[in-house]
Amino acid sequence: MAGICQMCFLGQVILSSFLTGTTGNRDVFSSSGEDVSLPCDNALSGCTSTVWNYNQNIRSSAVELFAKGKKKNNIKRHERLSLGSDCSLNIYKTSEEDHGMYTCQQFVYDTPYGTDKSVSLHVLHVSSTQNEMRSGSSVTLSCQLFSHENSCDTLFRTEGFQLVWVNQAGVNLHKDFRYQILLPGQCISTLTTKLLNEDNNTEWRCLLKMRKETKTTASYTVRFTGSNTVIPVTTINKATTNASETEGSKICVSLYRVIVVIVQISVFAAPTVIFLQIICARRA
Repeated sequence: MAGICQMCFLGQVILSSFLTGTTGNRDVFSSSGEDVSLPCDNALSGCTSTVWNYNQNIRSSAVELFAKGKKKNNIKRHERLSLGSDCSLNIYKTSEEDHGMYTCQQFVYDTPYGTDKSVSLHVLHVSSTQNEMRSGSSVTLSCQLFSHENSCDTLFRTEGFQLVWVNQAGVNLHKDFRYQILLPGQCISTLTTKLLNEDNNTEWRCLLKMRKETKTTASYTVRFTGSNTVIPVTTINKATTNASETEGSKICVSLYRVIVVIVQISVFAAPTVIFLQIICARRA
């Protein structure tokens, strides 16, 4: 009886595999450092049949992240991965290295169930090669969208994606002559400017936009290295003067004490000398 039930269930699985939804990839956009959740549109309840695979590019072999709802611990970033209650794949603090193609599969009795669902994760990242930043120096920020293979070029060429630089108030910087903005690649935009005193702790943001819709945002905060504040010369002279006055005061006090001692000795010594002169005169 149990064998008949399993055969019936397997038949339903095979039949449903022809009736389930159509294939197609879903795009998910995130900035580096954010948490992201990748949906599994063909998931079964309990997630015990769920398998998640990952490919960063078509030349690399697939890496199995989850098998039958259980996480593989022999992968490099296993501590940042988890499975949601709806079988979605959660990535904690994404980095540019997390970009790529993620595929959610279902297996029932080791038989593929339904249609595989793929998710392309695109990660936006802003960086700078400058180690030292201070007023008067030049800084270049690079904003890049990391995507699976050539999908980034497809987004920009056919779907109207673009990278836009704004300041922390949201003002577009592309028409400001202070900033030099270049597009060295289809998925890269650089911003170069000369730092001013007020730029310390200033945030510049790179927006990934599809026409008028913002898909994700990556930011960079400039923090000056070292101190750019010059101590005024008058302050230094004042400090030196105060120190000299203090030393002078100490010397004056010491001299005063010596003079007092000498005066005291003189006061008591004078009568003694006169008395001795009188005695000597009498004896003579």
